[in-house]
Amino acid sequence: MNRIDRLSAILIQLQSRRVVRAQDIADRYEISLRTVYRDIRSLEEAGIPVIGEAGVGYSLMEGYRLPPVMFTREEATAFITAEKLVKNLTESNNSSSYTQALDKIRAVLRTADKDYLEHIDHRIEVVKTNRVPEMSLQHNRLQTILDAVAAKKILRLDYFSYFKQERNVRFIEPVGVFYLDNYWHLIAWCRLRKGYRDFRFDRILDIATTEEHYEDQHPSLKSYLHDQHKEIPLEEVTILVDHKASLHLGEQKFYQGYVAEKDTPEGVEMQFLTMSVEGFARWFMSFADYAVVLKSEATKKRVRELFTGISKKLKAL
Repeated sequence: MNRIDRLSAILIQLQSRRVVRAQDIADRYEISLRTVYRDIRSLEEAGIPVIGEAGVGYSLMEGYRLPPVMFTREEATAFITAEKLVKNLTESNNSSSYTQALDKIRAVLRTADKDYLEHIDHRIEVVKTNRVPEMSLQHNRLQTILDAVAAKKILRLDYFSYFKQERNVRFIEPVGVFYLDNYWHLIAWCRLRKGYRDFRFDRILDIATTEEHYEDQHPSLKSYLHDQHKEIPLEEVTILVDHKASLHLGEQKFYQGYVAEKDTPEGVEMQFLTMSVEGFARWFMSFADYAVVLKSEATKKRVRELFTGISKKLKAL
């Protein structure tokens, strides 16, 4: 990115936030703090009313607004692609809001770029599989949760616990949401269990925002997820799979901690980092006649134990 483009991008970033730290600018554009200070000074010399406060960050003077933003064709295409994902991965209310926002973006594009987007709009699709659960349209869960996070309000959940196979009411302090393996998840402090819990959206039977506020003493969602996985020991496993058989593993390998693979004359060598040797061994047994474990003594041992157990049961028939 050349300096002119970077200055424009920094100006847009300043308008998109109430306060922006110098370090955030440096990290985003991969420049030094010294370069950030020089760029901010250039914006000030150009007449941009930048307010800087030591130890806090930069902001624009209240009331200052940029003229309409012109998007590049690549940026507009990224919005189109994101719209397809939003329509399939979020609830209807949220996808409708995104579509309306995208219409405003289209409005400031040049005619040639509008025609370009109109042409490729029907050339990008996100296919929703049958495994993705249909969520109730009674509530826009995502927006309700995010509003509660912003306002620091307690949420009341009518939740179905899959482990205990029971329905109960929870009062929670929401931390944030994330999407994983075709499901939306809500991380929150549960007052009933007195600890952080993961609530899957498809098991939320009803949700409501209370008028009670909570103290925001929770970690960020990113740091919480990092800490959750930091202490989990991962087992490094390498297997060799027959070329034809490897084609049928599909996306299942990603649920087992798939890292990388390479093609060899003997077959496809796949590397995994798994959190569960037991789970990996049982998955491996489903195609064990076409594969071999090259690395991980723990996995080899468990596969042998499973095979021995199966052999004994077959002999007893």
